[in-house]
Amino acid sequence: MRAMIVVLAAVLGLTSSPAAAASTPSFDEYLSSALESTGLPGFSVVVTRGGEVVHAAGYGQDSTGRPVTADTPVRVASVSKSFTAMAVMTLVDAGRIALDRPVAEQLPGFTMADPRAQRITVRQLLNQTSGLSDTTVDIGSLEEAGSLADHAARLRTGSLAADPGTRWEYCNANYDLAARLVEVAGGQDFGDYLQQHVFAPLGMRSSAVSDDVVPPADGQISVFGAWVPRAELPGFLDGSGSGGVITTAADMGRWLIAQSGAGPQLVGPDSLRLMHSPSAVSDYGMGWSVEHPESSPELVMHSGNLFTHTAVQALVPETGYGFAVMTGSASLHDSTYDILTGLIALSEGTTPAVPGGGRQQTELVLGAVTVGAVAAGVLGAVRARRWAARRAGRSAWGTGLRLLPLLVPLAVFAAYPDLVSLLSNGRTITWAQLTYFPLPLTITLLVAALAGVSTALFRVVNLRRAGRDRALGVAR
Repeated sequence: MRAMIVVLAAVLGLTSSPAAAASTPSFDEYLSSALESTGLPGFSVVVTRGGEVVHAAGYGQDSTGRPVTADTPVRVASVSKSFTAMAVMTLVDAGRIALDRPVAEQLPGFTMADPRAQRITVRQLLNQTSGLSDTTVDIGSLEEAGSLADHAARLRTGSLAADPGTRWEYCNANYDLAARLVEVAGGQDFGDYLQQHVFAPLGMRSSAVSDDVVPPADGQISVFGAWVPRAELPGFLDGSGSGGVITTAADMGRWLIAQSGAGPQLVGPDSLRLMHSPSAVSDYGMGWSVEHPESSPELVMHSGNLFTHTAVQALVPETGYGFAVMTGSASLHDSTYDILTGLIALSEGTTPAVPGGGRQQTELVLGAVTVGAVAAGVLGAVRARRWAARRAGRSAWGTGLRLLPLLVPLAVFAAYPDLVSLLSNGRTITWAQLTYFPLPLTITLLVAALAGVSTALFRVVNLRRAGRDRALGVAR
């Protein structure tokens, strides 16, 4: 989902220019100011270095009004992929999954309409180079799956967008299929396997992939500056390998320490290094992506975006720091990433920029456009009679061409999901999804469409009336 957020913000052409702080604050000072500057309702953060937790705390409130703490459960969305990759690699190290053998040989019953799917390896699932794509599988059907076994079975009608191993494309089906493989090779439900072989050994006592085990509060979405509680979209979340993990900042501290090579280790050093290393065709490793910021050391990171929750985790191998920022909220602008970059700056001894302003600026502009569209619609209705009087008796073709631009916003709104899908690299986008964190943009486009249509209708009605009056005048 992060790609969708970035694309929507880019379409609006909005970037924030935060001001630098006067002096280097502590982590707590920085995060307290970030709560105010971003306008987030609440978030939790953990910072680690080597085998130690440097800072773990919560700020603000959740959707129920309870204070957010380091022990507040949050959905971490696609950050879950790093946990799924770890589960797979524990089985690889145990010799029960072969990384470079085809999935079809290790997962009985796995088949697709495309014969190339029989060549997909486990490594390619984790590297997201399998050829699976939102554009070639039925995402709607997959989201209705009731189990990982059902999810894998629903892939049978799908095809691949590329030969396995030749192209990177982000697709959640890769990690849900990998989670199903964990069930088969591990001999137990995915959630139970994670609990027994990942969470428990690391001391992550408040983590799970089921709402029944660790129930988080509903998230919130930002609508023109107001935070509105919303239940997460129904879909295949419970037990999902692509986005189902629920955890806390305190538990994420234990996770980041293990990922840094300190504390209890679940896999050997070679397997840990492999998960953090890019594949042959992209910077994506196995549930982690390798980033190369211009003015900072290399980052190993992964973000996660649901429709009501947002999270990001990062490791800085050069300094040994690890970071996680999580919030039970979502908007068109991802403030967790802004906060993360500030934390990294602090860890390097530099003064961070004050995060925030992106969401507020984006929604202020959208609000202004919405008000402008309402005003244009009202003005169009008021002036429709005068317009019709001028156009009466003229060419119907010419009049139609004059009305056509008024219907452009309607055409844009009708194509809205497809346009966002196109800008998001083919990710499947539904109308229901567009009523969550993109809601301010959705409202703006809807109001613009209604303003255009209403103006066109008022003009047509008044044009017909003017034509009728003109005909009656001629008859007299």
